[in-house]
Amino acid sequence: MQTARTQCFIPAFDDPAVIAGQGTLGLEIQEQVPDVQAIIVPVGGGGLISGISIALKESVALRDAQSGTQTRSIRIIGVQAERMPGMQAALRAGSLVSCPPASALADGIAVRRVGDLTLPLVQRYVDDVVLVNETEIAHAILLLLEDEKTVVEGAAATTLAALLNRPLGLHKQKVVLLLSGGNIDVNIIARVIEKGLVQEGRVARVSLIVPDRPGALAQVSTIVAEQGANVLAITHTRGFSKAEIGESERTLTLETSTRPHIDSVYHALKKAGYRLSTE
Repeated sequence: MQTARTQCFIPAFDDPAVIAGQGTLGLEIQEQVPDVQAIIVPVGGGGLISGISIALKESVALRDAQSGTQTRSIRIIGVQAERMPGMQAALRAGSLVSCPPASALADGIAVRRVGDLTLPLVQRYVDDVVLVNETEIAHAILLLLEDEKTVVEGAAATTLAALLNRPLGLHKQKVVLLLSGGNIDVNIIARVIEKGLVQEGRVARVSLIVPDRPGALAQVSTIVAEQGANVLAITHTRGFSKAEIGESERTLTLETSTRPHIDSVYHALKKAGYRLSTE
C-alpha cells in the first residue's frame, strides 16, 4: 500500500520564511562591514531586498531605541534590468502590475510580477529602485571578470552597472554591492567579452578596397603595424562587394587599445589613399 505524499510549493520570493532567510545576508553585511552606508541589491520579485532591508533597518532602529541615540541610516538601493522593470513599475503604479515578456541578460531577476508580500515591504524599507540597460550590464560583467577575476551572472552585475552609470549620490560613501550569483553560460560570457572589447575600443574592424595584386595586402599590414595595431583576422571579398574588376575588398579585424588608437589607424589608411568602411 502506497502512502500519499503531500507536496508543498515554496515561492522563490513571496514567502515570509524565504524573505527572513534572505534577510540573514543583511545581518552578515552589518557584521562584516559595520560602517556600511549603502547597499545596492539586484531586484527580481523583491524577496532578497525585502529581507536585507528589514534586517538592517529594524536592527538599527532597535539599537537606537536601546541606546537612546540616533545613528546614521543605511540606504538600500534596488536595481532592475530595463527590459523587466517589475518592481519599479509597481512602485510607480502603487499596486501590482505585470510586465510583458522579454528576454534579458539579467535573466535571474527577470520577474514579470513582484510579490504580494514584497511590494509593501519595498515601499516601506527601500530608498530607491533604478534601472540599467543591457550594454551596461554586459560591461559590468566584463569589468568584474577582468579586474576582480570574478565570474557573475547578468543579475549580479546589475549592481555594479548601477553604481557606474546612475547618479546614486554615493560619492565617498562606503558601499556594498551584492554580487548575487555566477550562473552564467560560457557562451554568454564569450559574447559579453567580444562585445565589451569592441565597445572599449580594444577590437575594431575595417573594410577597405585595395588593388587585387601581389603585395597589396602587405602594404596595408605595414600601415597597420606602424600604428601599433595587431591583425587578428583578414577576409577577402571580390564578387559580393563594391570592388571593381582588378580590386578586392579586404576586411581586417584588429586588436587595438583605445578608441583614439582606432581613429589613428583609420586616419593612416585614409592618408595612404584607401577607401574605408568601418564596422
